[in-house]
Amino acid sequence: MSQNPNPLLTESPLPYQLPPFADIKDEHFAPAFDQGMKQHLAEIDAIANNPAPPDFENTIVAMERAGTLLERARRDFGILTSAFTNPTLQKLESEYAVRFAAHYDSTRHNRNLFARVQAVYDTRENSGLDPESKRLVEKYHLDFVRRGARLSNTDQEALKKLNGDIANLTRQFRQNLLKEINASSVIVDTREELDGLPPAAIQAAADAAKEQGKPGKFAIVLTNTTTQPPLAQLRNRAIRERVMKASLGRGSQIGEFDNRAITLSIVKKRGERAKLLGYATHADFQLADQTAGSVAAVNKLMDQIVPAAVANARKEGKELQAIIDAEKGNFALDAPDWLFYEEKLRKSRFDFDDSLLRPYYELRRVLVDGVFFAATKLYGITFEERKDLKGYSPDMFVFEVFNEDGSPLGLFLGDFYARPNKDGGAWNNAYVVPAGLTGTKTVVGNHQNIPKPPAGEPTLLTHDEVNTMFHEFGHALHVLFSTARYPFFAGTAVPRDFVEFPSQVNEMWQAWPEVFRNYARHYQTGEPMPQALLDKVMAAEQFGQGYATTAQVAATVLDQAWYQLKPEEVPSDVAAFEAAALKKHGLDYPPVPPRYRSTYFSHIFAGGYSAGYYSYLWSEVLDADSVQWLGENGGLNRANGDRFRNHVLSRGGSADPMELYRAFRGTEPDPRPFLIRRGLAAQ
Repeated sequence: MSQNPNPLLTESPLPYQLPPFADIKDEHFAPAFDQGMKQHLAEIDAIANNPAPPDFENTIVAMERAGTLLERARRDFGILTSAFTNPTLQKLESEYAVRFAAHYDSTRHNRNLFARVQAVYDTRENSGLDPESKRLVEKYHLDFVRRGARLSNTDQEALKKLNGDIANLTRQFRQNLLKEINASSVIVDTREELDGLPPAAIQAAADAAKEQGKPGKFAIVLTNTTTQPPLAQLRNRAIRERVMKASLGRGSQIGEFDNRAITLSIVKKRGERAKLLGYATHADFQLADQTAGSVAAVNKLMDQIVPAAVANARKEGKELQAIIDAEKGNFALDAPDWLFYEEKLRKSRFDFDDSLLRPYYELRRVLVDGVFFAATKLYGITFEERKDLKGYSPDMFVFEVFNEDGSPLGLFLGDFYARPNKDGGAWNNAYVVPAGLTGTKTVVGNHQNIPKPPAGEPTLLTHDEVNTMFHEFGHALHVLFSTARYPFFAGTAVPRDFVEFPSQVNEMWQAWPEVFRNYARHYQTGEPMPQALLDKVMAAEQFGQGYATTAQVAATVLDQAWYQLKPEEVPSDVAAFEAAALKKHGLDYPPVPPRYRSTYFSHIFAGGYSAGYYSYLWSEVLDADSVQWLGENGGLNRANGDRFRNHVLSRGGSADPMELYRAFRGTEPDPRPFLIRRGLAAQ
């Protein structure tokens, strides 16, 4: 019998403090939360009421060390609620959302504590602090101010109420979306209606229907983006229309999953909070602490991209309409049709379709012989599978990661398969944050939603899923290589519009010839992808960029349109506001809907990207410029890897992001490589 039956209350005994998922039970979380908050408040009170004069060690560093139990419990809880949830955890999430918001408000509204932070801040220039420590003081001070430390007691109470409301609303939005994704599968009666789907996908649909209590039928399970992968293959237009209608309709129909009122409330309350803190809008509040710096800078980026993107999309649309007309389709191109006819055009122009690629993209081979292979070539790191260590799902991979000299870096976990109790999309999570102050090393996980094949069948990926695997591993490297001293700066703790930069750079190795030849091998024969097919894949890299860029910028425009509203400007009709915002920017082109509509836009209403979805495009400007530099300087070699690791990946948030970028690149970022990549400018 364990001395402590609740594993959350003590540091994990597993290697690298990997959370002991096999021992963690649902009932462990509530007592861990309660004890963690109590302990954290006691630690904060001790710092705030310390009779010694405030200094860096007894105030700032003391806060960095405080709250360990609470953070451990919340971290493990967040991992499970996003990737392996259940009704009990969802109920706990509902019960504690407001309490957590109030708890952290109380630490930032402690006037004695802020007085000490202010004193350390005021003397920071003459305290002999190294640059990272001085930056930590400045960031803590800014964090206190942005959380309302200078507000009156009355306004602080109002802020606490708003934060609690927002926490509750975002939790509702996220849970509604997860439940509706599971409930809104498109049920198809016959195999014939799925003509065009590969046999494995049809079998997966049959299995999904059986799991949903509909044996003999077929269920097309939706992913979290507007565009659904089967639309590229389904020949039956009526089924395509049903899939697209179900996808676009999520969260916007009367019923238990309706997110429309929640969406409006989140926008209004975030706007009210920004106003209380002295900002015109939530977008102004968010962007003030990003590398972009202002709403004007983001709007300028959109103005540069949108016209060319839409023009490219309309040009592509005319080509697709020509195919429909040649086949005597007798209908106008619409959103359900785009991927299907784009795939036909791709096949005719480049003489291949995505289904020809999949046999060469077996999941484990892509991971080990592609993602890991590139990382070894660049950084000298190696990987050893640890089958003795487990995640929360039996489908997960666990690898130990080592530096070239054999010293340990940490653990990498891969959770690649879709599940009904898992959030949509793909993401990276730090399970344990590395920091010199605490002596912890990295435990990091990548998560995707790849459909699990029938038992005994290989997991064959789409080209996009391969690219996503490289992308998410870029985030993992950002955590694995972190040498920041303080947890505040560790890993991906950088501005939102910089965090995607390293991960997007890592995508370049997916198509790098040496890497590609190593992993793109037929799952049955081991033969490499034929050079002719590889050449077509490379030639097709810019194909469809009008559609992809327009869908992305449309979602970005919606994000900014919502969060550039003042509280009194929030409308009552979500659909009408969306339509007006898209039309205002020339994005009212129905065949290309936004990548996310508001009612299922979890990035901005239930994640950390509110007023920040632009960051993918902003980061891609840095990414494309860096990729060009890397290509011009030898590409896949240790010198380039070490340069990127030393100047960017290892530093976390310990220095100004653009200083890190300039140190790596040697110049200011040039936007032209991005425009060329996206087909928005001539080579």
